This record gives sequence, structure tokens and C-alpha cells, in this order.
Amino acid sequence: MTLFYDAWITLRGFFELGGPVLYAIFAVTVVMWSLIVERLWYFLRVLPQEMHSARLIWSTGRRDGSWSASSVKRLILSEVGLSAQRNLRLIQTLMQVLPLLGLLGTVWGMVQVFETLTAFGTGNARLMASGVSQATIPTMAGLVAALSGLYFSVWLKQRAQRRIEELEDGLRMQFETGSQGEQ
Repeated sequence: MTLFYDAWITLRGFFELGGPVLYAIFAVTVVMWSLIVERLWYFLRVLPQEMHSARLIWSTGRRDGSWSASSVKRLILSEVGLSAQRNLRLIQTLMQVLPLLGLLGTVWGMVQVFETLTAFGTGNARLMASGVSQATIPTMAGLVAALSGLYFSVWLKQRAQRRIEELEDGLRMQFETGSQGEQ
């Protein structure tokens, strides 16, 4: 129990030291990582089932090269593609917002330093250090949070593109084998 209490006290001290912008960085990071975990779950559990269903739909329909068959194929690819790319732009946007929030924290902390200088002059180093920490901690937190999301953002985007291409190739192969079997 004391382990959790000590961790809570340390975390609370970190947030107090970093200033109010750190709470916004934390909230955006939680939302970003919730979306990343959801997308990971989707790619590992849901997308394989959707691709299987898409192949079944394609295999039971007409594959004679007609306009309607081509439209069905485009519709299948479009729906799976939209589903695979859902929330990826939002993840990228949140990832790009985090360093800007860190920069806002820097400005906020520097304002604290200048207010201290105005009120007390250069004689109160302790208050100035408090403002400097409010300037640097949010910057670091914003950059670390953004970098943590960068890898997964790129990986998820590439994974979505690869899976859509795999589905398109699979549908094309089913079409070609179906056309050859009908001849």
C-alpha cells in the first residue's frame, strides 16, 4: 500500500512542479494512447474477421468483370479501408499537439520567472527556479509523450495500408482464379 502512496505523492509533486499545462498534456496523452490501444486491438482481433467477411462476400458475388462486380469490389475495399484508417488522423493530430502544449508550458513557466523578477528582483533564486522548472518540465513531457506516440502512429498507418493492399490482392486473385475456372 505504501508503494502506491509513494508513487501517488511523487506523481502529484511532478504535476505541481510542472504547472497547470502538465494536466492538459496528461489528458491529451491519455486520449492518444486510448486510441492507439483501440487501433492495436482492431488490427489484431477485428480486422482479420472483416477481411475474411469481405473475401466471403466477394467469393459469393459475380466476378465477371462487369461494372457491378467492379463496384462491389470498390465498395468492399472502401469500407474495409475506412474502418482500418479510423482514428489514425486523430492520433497523428494529438501527437502533433503535445509538443505545442509543452511549448505553452515553457511560455507559462517563463512568465512565472518574469513575474518573480518583477516582484523580487534577482535576489530570490528559489522562486526563479520554480518558474524555470515550470518552463522545462512541460516541454519535456510534451516531447516524450509525442515521441511515444510517433512510433505507433507510423506503424498503425503502414499496417492499415498493407492490410488494404493484401485484401485488394486477395480479391484480385479470387477474381482471376474465378474467371479462369469459368472459361
